[in-house]
Amino acid sequence: MTEVAVVGAAGYAGAEAVRLVLGHPRLSLTAVTSAADEGKTVSAVYPSLAGMTDLVYSAPNVDEIAAEAKVALLAVPHTAALELVPGLLERGVTVIDLSADYRLADAAVYEAWYDTAHSSPELLAEAVFGLPELDRSRLPGARLVACPGCYPTATTLAALPALESGVAIGRRLVVDAKSGVSGAGRGLSASTHFVSVNESIAPYKVGGTHRHTPEIEQALSTAAGRSISVIFTPHLVPMSRGLLSTVYVDVEEGFTTAEAVELYRGRYHKEPFVHVYGAGEMPSTGDVRGSNRAAIGVAVDERTHTLVAACAIDNLVKGAAGQAIQCLNAVLGYSETEGFERPGPVV
Repeated sequence: MTEVAVVGAAGYAGAEAVRLVLGHPRLSLTAVTSAADEGKTVSAVYPSLAGMTDLVYSAPNVDEIAAEAKVALLAVPHTAALELVPGLLERGVTVIDLSADYRLADAAVYEAWYDTAHSSPELLAEAVFGLPELDRSRLPGARLVACPGCYPTATTLAALPALESGVAIGRRLVVDAKSGVSGAGRGLSASTHFVSVNESIAPYKVGGTHRHTPEIEQALSTAAGRSISVIFTPHLVPMSRGLLSTVYVDVEEGFTTAEAVELYRGRYHKEPFVHVYGAGEMPSTGDVRGSNRAAIGVAVDERTHTLVAACAIDNLVKGAAGQAIQCLNAVLGYSETEGFERPGPVV
């Protein structure tokens, strides 16, 4: 068994990571941290986990984490990982980071979008971008994996086959994405209060201001082998979890929906967590709730020569904790599907 610590384990993504580690046949949960909930048991904060662990949240401490675990899953906000990762790596701990701190290859880009200095830019070249479907070649044996955010995950999976194959033309994509409120985290704000989100949907951080924009462009440019820019508009929708990203891609005249389905199924047929629907079918967030799956539907508007590709994921699983476990499996040499044998809920 591989000993795992979940850092930031009281947040939604962290709690999902706790649940997944507890259910994994080859992982052992040995430590959980949360400065805000220090001294409380996991089950006191999340009663659904009662009887599964008697661990108590502690304040995050590099030496204590290293003494208790071989792997640290960091479910912490950006900049918090900067304070932990170098010390954990120095102590021989493998790090799977869910924050944005090591996702962007260029420290200057990170500093411009996150308005803070990157304190360990020397680690960026080593950090492996943790989207296995894009490139898993560097995951085995990696010391530091930077898992992408939920919006970049769904958007990249939706656009990847079209970009990678050269079917997509031009250098700009339009992305319309919608996420459940859990994507905003456990902390309460005026914009995520029940009375603000219930019976309402609204775009936010529009006009190229969302911090996931450079991460999406980095992943899509990698897939295309050329510079790609995006018009990215996220929306907050009144549901707890789930994310749907719809991508609009210019294609050559004559490209059809049948060809798009064939292209996408050919690209993803060996991917255990990606399911491509047939012509005339589109995914919903309910299709993937609670699972590490990504459901993709494609259609071509032949009048405007536009490929419409939609990808649904659970933002807390494939968009966060599940992807972290999938990457950790690859790092350790396990099957990527270990720990995910049970299907997600059907309703």
